[in-house]
Amino acid sequence: MTDIANSILAINANAKFTVNAEDVSAVVWLESTTPIAEADILAKQKELVTAYDNNAYQRSRAEAYPSIVDQLDDIYHNGVDEWKKTIKAVKDKYPKE
Repeated sequence: MTDIANSILAINANAKFTVNAEDVSAVVWLESTTPIAEADILAKQKELVTAYDNNAYQRSRAEAYPSIVDQLDDIYHNGVDEWKKTIKAVKDKYPKE
């Protein structure tokens, strides 16, 4: 999940601030950082959450794929076509949405 701090840093990577308890109204801007409007922070947070949710298939695939060592071993012993079948099974189980 994306928090307020990540949302602020996505807008301004150099921002200096503190935030307490994920309360966007409690952001304290430090070192002359130009404040970012609460609405902009919340909009960015929603955007980042949506992007995270839309990429769930990538995280699932990454966990399901065999390790690189196992994939190379599969190619060596069974050939590229068999390796492709292994990879395709994972892609089919976790389709890109």
